[in-house]
Amino acid sequence: MTDQQGTRQRTRDAEHEHDDHGDGHRDHGGHAGHDDHAAQFRDRFWLTLVLSVPVVIWSPMIQDWFGYTAPQIVGEQLLAPVLGSIIFFYGGWPFLVGARSEIRPWQPGMMLLIAMAITVAYVASLATSLGLFDTEIWWELALLIAVMLLGHWVEMRAVGQATGALEALAEMLPDEAERVTDDGGTETVKVTELVVGDVVLVRPGGRVPADGEIVEGAADVDESMITGESTPVSRSEGERVVAATVVADASLRVRVEAVGDDTTLAGIQRMVEEAQASRSRTQRLADRAAALLFYVAVVAAAITAVVWVAVGQPAFALNRSVTVLVIACPHALGLAIPLVTAISTSKSARSGILVKDRLALEAMRTVDTVLFDKTGTLTLGEHRVAAIAAADGREEDEVLRLAGAAEADSEHPLARAIHAHAREQLGDLPPARGFESMTGRGVQAEVDGHSVAVGGPALLRDRDLTVPDELDEDVRAWRERGAAVLHVVRDGTIIGALALEDQVREVSREAVARLHEAGVTVAMITGDARQVAEAVGAELDIDEVFAEVLPEDKAGKVAAPLEEGRSVAMVGDGINDAPALARATVGIAIGAGTDVAIESAGIILASDDPRGVVAIRHLSRATYRKMLQNLWWAAGYNIVALPLAAGVLAPIGVILPVAVGAILMSTSTVVVALNAQLLRRVELSAAAPSG
Repeated sequence: MTDQQGTRQRTRDAEHEHDDHGDGHRDHGGHAGHDDHAAQFRDRFWLTLVLSVPVVIWSPMIQDWFGYTAPQIVGEQLLAPVLGSIIFFYGGWPFLVGARSEIRPWQPGMMLLIAMAITVAYVASLATSLGLFDTEIWWELALLIAVMLLGHWVEMRAVGQATGALEALAEMLPDEAERVTDDGGTETVKVTELVVGDVVLVRPGGRVPADGEIVEGAADVDESMITGESTPVSRSEGERVVAATVVADASLRVRVEAVGDDTTLAGIQRMVEEAQASRSRTQRLADRAAALLFYVAVVAAAITAVVWVAVGQPAFALNRSVTVLVIACPHALGLAIPLVTAISTSKSARSGILVKDRLALEAMRTVDTVLFDKTGTLTLGEHRVAAIAAADGREEDEVLRLAGAAEADSEHPLARAIHAHAREQLGDLPPARGFESMTGRGVQAEVDGHSVAVGGPALLRDRDLTVPDELDEDVRAWRERGAAVLHVVRDGTIIGALALEDQVREVSREAVARLHEAGVTVAMITGDARQVAEAVGAELDIDEVFAEVLPEDKAGKVAAPLEEGRSVAMVGDGINDAPALARATVGIAIGAGTDVAIESAGIILASDDPRGVVAIRHLSRATYRKMLQNLWWAAGYNIVALPLAAGVLAPIGVILPVAVGAILMSTSTVVVALNAQLLRRVELSAAAPSG
């Protein structure tokens, strides 16, 4: 089996495993896959419905109710027993097999109740046809099974549509790729034939076939299927692209770094599978409720039978007992939580929120404190030119131009930041000759016939230079903020200075503001110097700042508010964040972070946008709300329905037929399914409101 086929097969296998709803609602008769389930229940429903029509038309009870006489046909007395038996064994087979799967581990639930109800109805009707009993309810048996099949068909379609997102993820990979050959040409190969180290050509509008690094070209790349962000991002040489993203406006040559199971896309699939297979506290509550309802139904049916037999109506006792068993089926309970989970996890995955652990998602709604790592989370994790000052009446652009040109050949991160900023602001820069890197002091080169040096305090000490008075105030302020300060020296004279800082993400301000609006305390933790941390904290209006924290002490900073009874979410991206992520109530890893951080977290943001934390909280609240609504509806309607089914109002002429009971039970399932579908309307963009 190829890697891609293997990925898609695992997707299908995960969907098959998800058929276990945790309440005995597993297997549905042993069939594989929600799509297969939907097709089987659909086919069985239509045939059962067709066979039910003559059973109902020729039923003596129905003829008496509606005052008509059905046409006389040969073997009329065998019509109901023969068709009813076919309906019982063919249409009822999934429920009979499902009951067996609940009996073996003794996890009673919906399937066992349905099987008991239809078996009692069948045996009673067959005994009546053989002259051994006097309760013929063939028509009710036929309609009961038809309604049950319809309800399961609707359910399987709903769950299949939700979990089908996994299959959709797999289908995003292209089938073929253009591999660059040794002579510089290209050849078309299957994506599954790619190996690490291959270089592939991705044309405009094409999908990247595998994770890799751009070795030639620059283009805007649509990463919405991975990060959930609709705006394309610019990618150029040296940057990484992931499989299934779309190159928008130019060709790229990409060196393959990961294929098959190692790709980001495959990782997302695994996380969604794990989340949908994991069990939450709410799911366990639903499981217990379903099992309890089974016992309630059996006891209620027994009491109903005893009471009606005691008053001299054994036939009515059987009818009422079957109705009680039918209407109490915890079918909706079996669907209430899994369907909400399937929809929320698959929808969130498409929005760049990857839920590894459902308990983490469920707990996020209670979080009252969010603790952000600074570097790479609230900030970009790389220095940018934050300010420029010029001396002797010179223009700032002149300072930047000379510094950018002198730093062109340097590999130092600060040098690259200066050169990139100069190119961005000024365009082409003059060439630099005689470049020299001076370890620990800076660089120097000849630019426009002048000797230009760029460096920090060590450079000034080495050349016995003093910062001019007109620059001194700016330099002091920059250093108090914790910025890196580099001076620009031309022909032995300081002509200006630049401040470089780890830039705060623009979206971080909105993330903090939205969390504050939701009443959440926001804290920041970093190993940086206190003045740097406090400057960022003040800029973002952060409530608490923990600075100069050693990696091994980060988990302790998370533990402190937990001991105060607060619910804490930790957001980070580095190896040193892993213990803190694991210690928090909810660990949230930024998707660009390390594998260790991701493994320690319960939720992963595929993008670097901290506003995703707001979206997670919003999703958690919406998901929990839907779960509770479904649980109340799935179990609550029995408060009214069970007494009616037992015949409490029969003395005043109010009787609930078995078929109507089946309709009510299936209606509750449909209501639960439709209510869960409303989760699709929840806005999960990074800027979604938190309420």
